[in-house]
Amino acid sequence: MISKDQVADILSFLQDPEYKQSFAELSFIRDVMVKENSVSVSLIATQTDEAYMQSLKDRATQALREAGAGEVRVRVRAITDFERAELAKRTGAGAGTSAAPTAAAPAVTNILAPESGVQFIAIASGKGGVGKSTVTVNLAVALARSGKKVGIIDADIYGFSIPDMLGIEERPEVVDQRIVPVERHGVKVISMGFFVEDNAPIIWRGPMLGKMLRNFFNEVEWGQLDYMLLDLPPGTGDVALDVHQMIPQSKEIIVTTPHATAAFVAARAGAMAVHTNHEILGVVENMAYYVNSNGEKDYVFGRGGGGKLAEELHTQLLAQIPLGAPDNHPSEPDYTPSVYKADTEQGRMYLEVAEAVIRKLEK
Repeated sequence: MISKDQVADILSFLQDPEYKQSFAELSFIRDVMVKENSVSVSLIATQTDEAYMQSLKDRATQALREAGAGEVRVRVRAITDFERAELAKRTGAGAGTSAAPTAAAPAVTNILAPESGVQFIAIASGKGGVGKSTVTVNLAVALARSGKKVGIIDADIYGFSIPDMLGIEERPEVVDQRIVPVERHGVKVISMGFFVEDNAPIIWRGPMLGKMLRNFFNEVEWGQLDYMLLDLPPGTGDVALDVHQMIPQSKEIIVTTPHATAAFVAARAGAMAVHTNHEILGVVENMAYYVNSNGEKDYVFGRGGGGKLAEELHTQLLAQIPLGAPDNHPSEPDYTPSVYKADTEQGRMYLEVAEAVIRKLEK
């Protein structure tokens, strides 16, 4: 059986064409996980053409299998500007290195300042279980697919779920006393889930929640972003209030199901946004219907809740997302349990929501 420490040795033959050094020397072998006879690993690529990245994945997979691994899962992702800048610091100091010119390090800015240019979108709901986090991750990925630089703050401190929904197994790194968010599908993510062992419960009072939220804004190296999505806890509690006070310029999307009671409760979250002068971008009705085996729509949670809520809040019904789950498999690269592929019905719906958001905020 392969040990975690052996993975870097097995993949030491991989050489980066740009820096002319091994992946092990460059720390391009990341997120190594070994469970029983399966191996999972991420590789950093400086060249992002599809043929090179696929070749890299194939060579690494073959080497690990030849070394005795049964199930092998290799992810390949592009190097970030921040990683290039940090690499430049390391390789520039050593003798005999041949590092290529690197992009300038992104300036450490206060993303809460209006001049940062970041558009903040809080995703809210009146109650739990309506798919608010699913909407958050899929909208974030859709914005990234549209060419935007996107981040997510999992502000649901008690009920964090974003890392699991995105299939993130690694934890953020700390560089120069700043936290580097984990990136998946072009979306940078920070969550309380990264700092909790074994899914332990969070037992905090309000002031501690606000402090952690401020740390997510001030101590994380976000780089340059176009959009920051905040996955709020359900309801109108301390975190939601802190967000409204900390980011007066943020906009809001309300998530509900078609059920009349869910929409009634969601109206409270919308009323809080209106009360604090936050613009509501629209309503997403999740679990709007189920497509049965005959291709017919079954409205298992009723009808009309999303439209009625949008009318009550004087805003737009952005989408009616059907009930379902992404048809993804753990063997796929960049496996994410809760993200719909771009060419699926739900994937296209989220792209339409992203386009509507972009039109509203960049007009």
